[in-house]
Amino acid sequence: MIDEQELFEHFHIVVDKGQSPLRIDRFLASKLEATSRNRIQLAAESEYILVNGSPVKSNYKVKPLDNVQIMLPFEKREFRLIAQEMPLDIVYQDQDILVVNKPAGLTVHPGHGNYTGTLLNGLAWYFGERGTVNTDDSRMGVLVHRIDKDTSGLLVVARSEVAQFRLARQFFDHTAERLYIALVWGDMENDEGTVTGDIARHPSDRLRFRVCPRGVTGRHAVTHYRVVERFGYVTLVECRLETGRTHQIRVHMEHIGHPLFGDVRYGGDRIRKGTVYSKYKQFIDNCFEILPRQALHAKTLGFIHPSTGEKMVFEAPLPHDMSEVLNKWRRFAISAQSSADS
Repeated sequence: MIDEQELFEHFHIVVDKGQSPLRIDRFLASKLEATSRNRIQLAAESEYILVNGSPVKSNYKVKPLDNVQIMLPFEKREFRLIAQEMPLDIVYQDQDILVVNKPAGLTVHPGHGNYTGTLLNGLAWYFGERGTVNTDDSRMGVLVHRIDKDTSGLLVVARSEVAQFRLARQFFDHTAERLYIALVWGDMENDEGTVTGDIARHPSDRLRFRVCPRGVTGRHAVTHYRVVERFGYVTLVECRLETGRTHQIRVHMEHIGHPLFGDVRYGGDRIRKGTVYSKYKQFIDNCFEILPRQALHAKTLGFIHPSTGEKMVFEAPLPHDMSEVLNKWRRFAISAQSSADS
């Protein structure tokens, strides 16, 4: 997943001493020339505009030396986007939102030097675009959260500015419901628990994150977990996110000594628990071949619909690769128990 705070632009303005009283939406529209007044008003509705630390409405009149902060969900995409036909598992859609079940291996968002083959390219085609797309077109849909390339599962896409702001508020406030299924190394000591630990980039590897040691500042992160099934050397757990930080589940599970099965970046792609026998090693290698990624799936996604106010909850079944590996572990656990009993 991507840190939700990274999906916002942050602006800080101190009002001039000679400023005459002026509605804050007009004031900010004059300061943020690339931002429409409508987006500023939506920001006020979502309490993204603070004056001297407190949220204000659009009709608030700025005063000299007011300390103004505004946060806006990213609107413009600074890249070329080429519509591409690809199979998409659309779980739900209406005029405001679209929910998609993303397969593992599909990058969500184009990055530097990688402008094709992403979920957004496929969505552009799905929405009827062809060729190079005008990425400022609101009909294209806007991501209000993301999941990692090699994580499967549910994502919601906003199809209007109003939907974007109202959904983004829920993810920012951590009121959206997100449940993940993960297979982790080791036999979890407790049936349920909570991992709390600030997360920041690893100082020696910019592609990894870590739980910060004492005295180092990071982003507050909380993951709740519950054991679903035990297989002896690995455990199937359900993780509920209270916050949404980059790689949060992967980092938190590694921190407590239970890295995700198959997670190359956090040490789960080698034997962490088990026997020394070659037969066991072959079994693990077979599992890695079936599931060449971290065993993590965004199973449940719940939020309040941005227009109707209705609570919506979606579930995505485990993908085939995870299901097959879990079945192998079930058979392995039964066999091991039979051997122990005989």
